[in-house]
Amino acid sequence: MTHRTVKSPQTKKLGTLSTLSIGIGGMVGGGIFAVTGLTIELTRQAAPLAFVIAGIVALLTSYSYLKLTLTYPGEGGTVDFLSRAFGTGVFTGSVNILLLLSYVVLLAVYAFAFGSYGADLFPDVPQDILRHALISGVIIGLVALNVLAAKLVIKSENIFNIIKLLLLVGFIIAGLMTPMDWSRLDPVGSVTPVALIAGSMLIFLNYEGFELIANASKDVANPRRSLPIAYIGGVLIVIVLYVLITAVVLGHMTLAQIDAHKATALSAAGREILGITGYLAIVVAALMATSSAINATFYSTGRLAYVIAKTGELPKELERSIRNEHSEGAIICAALALVVANFVPLAAIATMGSAGFLILFLFVNIAGVRLAAETGAQAWISGLAAVSTGGALIALCWKVAENPATRNHLWILAGMIVAAVLIEMAYRAATGRKIFSNRSRKV
Repeated sequence: MTHRTVKSPQTKKLGTLSTLSIGIGGMVGGGIFAVTGLTIELTRQAAPLAFVIAGIVALLTSYSYLKLTLTYPGEGGTVDFLSRAFGTGVFTGSVNILLLLSYVVLLAVYAFAFGSYGADLFPDVPQDILRHALISGVIIGLVALNVLAAKLVIKSENIFNIIKLLLLVGFIIAGLMTPMDWSRLDPVGSVTPVALIAGSMLIFLNYEGFELIANASKDVANPRRSLPIAYIGGVLIVIVLYVLITAVVLGHMTLAQIDAHKATALSAAGREILGITGYLAIVVAALMATSSAINATFYSTGRLAYVIAKTGELPKELERSIRNEHSEGAIICAALALVVANFVPLAAIATMGSAGFLILFLFVNIAGVRLAAETGAQAWISGLAAVSTGGALIALCWKVAENPATRNHLWILAGMIVAAVLIEMAYRAATGRKIFSNRSRKV
């Protein structure tokens, strides 16, 4: 996840290409490096199809975001949309807290991927110890960088985005030009339909980044032209990119090989295609993408906590700045991410992240239906998106519950949801702070 910056009014207006890059950069972050192997383990030869299914759900949801963003531009984004549609009660506050916790999970996914790819460079060192050291080091180091040098983080994002995308495109081209075993891409009979949908939704976190476009919408020069291309075009481009990446991995590695390198499937495939050069290129891409995603997510969580605090749904202290940046929320999220990344298995982290964003997008789609008269949206499209996200969430939970080895992941997810509700209720009861409606107060 990348390019999470919220620009000031003095900043030059964003053109179509810049707006599109926010969405693509947000989606093509550390997630694809972290969960590709896990996706193939769950969906086998149907993994490319799984990315298509998840992409279709994201595409439908992007329509709701498009219409809401055109009507209510501003840095509030998802927070603003939910409060406009559902008011400022405990429900909306809890969903906003869940959004913040879902970003914590994303941080954990990215840090886990950074640790896995980094540790893989030193096979003679005990992998578990080194991986956890790298996980903790990258979280602590980058949150410190965000507090002390946030402007450097912002300026570096575009450079990291370009290098990361160039390396991934190079990986695809090299893979397609090298002889592949196309029989490994036959999805027929690979998994049951429910397992395919469940596997698709486990990787849904790879698509959530398009919602970042909403936070930068007030700085878009020509919203009517740029936003449709950024939302719809961005998701379509990323679907193609993910399908090709997964196809190349499957075409050059057996399922047994992928399972043996589940946490570092892309670099293992790079080795199969171009030897040590391919391996190192993908490791570099993974380390850059994940560290960039962590950087940008810290920046985003600080801003998100600030925006939620302005509405009164988080402590007023989170409106304060450190070195002219809103970093207290990022520091709190870093502490929580350290716990999640070091003590929760990757499959459970992916379940929490994908389910968390499916829940959030379900409510945004419902908001799209409720506000259709104001936004001029086709309510049935947002309604279809709501049904898709709701059905996908049910399929994911059903599949996770069906497997005794992963059943406890649902308890972890339930704990995150309950924590969001309890935090909101306890805060309101303890402080009595007034909650502002976005209809009467601009976020």
